[in-house]
Amino acid sequence: MTPIATAKESRSALLQLLVAELLIGSVGVFAHEGGQDPVTTVFFRCVFGSLFLLGWGAARGYFRGLLAETALIKAAIFSGVLLVLNWVALFAGMARSSIGVATMVYHFFPFAMLAMAALFYGERTRPADWAWSLLAFGGVVLSADPGKLFASADKSYLFGVGLTFVAAVLCGASLLLSRRISRERPFAVVLIQCLVGVAMLAPFADYVAVAGFGGHWIWLAGLGLIHSGICYVLFYSAYPKLPVATIAVLAFVYPAVTLALDFVLYGHALAPVQMAGVALIVLGTLGVNLKWQWRRRVPAEA
Repeated sequence: MTPIATAKESRSALLQLLVAELLIGSVGVFAHEGGQDPVTTVFFRCVFGSLFLLGWGAARGYFRGLLAETALIKAAIFSGVLLVLNWVALFAGMARSSIGVATMVYHFFPFAMLAMAALFYGERTRPADWAWSLLAFGGVVLSADPGKLFASADKSYLFGVGLTFVAAVLCGASLLLSRRISRERPFAVVLIQCLVGVAMLAPFADYVAVAGFGGHWIWLAGLGLIHSGICYVLFYSAYPKLPVATIAVLAFVYPAVTLALDFVLYGHALAPVQMAGVALIVLGTLGVNLKWQWRRRVPAEA
């Protein structure tokens, strides 16, 4: 928590972050109920997200002088390409496996980000962080239900899990780049990323499938307005006012909501081995974010 954050501000930020995590947990449901292919789904997410962020950012003055910051724009475009490809791969993975399984596999992205930061930027990583990451990766494997993977899963399920894993790596790379450029102008970076998605996917979206009035527009608009608009506003408003420990713990509201919705709406329940995987992912993520150490007990001298 920043020193200038008052108790009232902290409570407000806590509520904002909780609401954001609750909302983002429904992203898979909106993508599924929209009923479109992954490319079309992401395209309209970027369209509606861009409209929201452009209006909000302009009203708040977040984009003044942005055109002069060419280095930021170039980096945001590159990270945007990775982010958009990540969304396409994630939604395709959800369609082939399940929303719950894909969400748990996708939560490998913080550890992919950790590995790439060490590999490409030379950031020092504590041995304990590697141990927690290895533990969490074991959780990712279990959450994909290895018994099903190697025994009875069809090729579509296997491909879906693979796509979700690719999405996690792409997400880690995009977040790593975004972290390095978005400290001062986070809303500008997110807007550029959404605009990149519009430009990238416009030639490939299926406009025939979405033609006419229908309920699919509510879901597609919700993806952009809620999950790429409101959620980002809440995230970036809350993060500077909360301690890392609080952010780390509340991050698990997202997968918890996703698993609950996947069970209630679609009847997909996790097997016991997958629940064990969830526990390992939670433990590993908390270990990294809260800087837990692996310590040996030193026997007291006689």
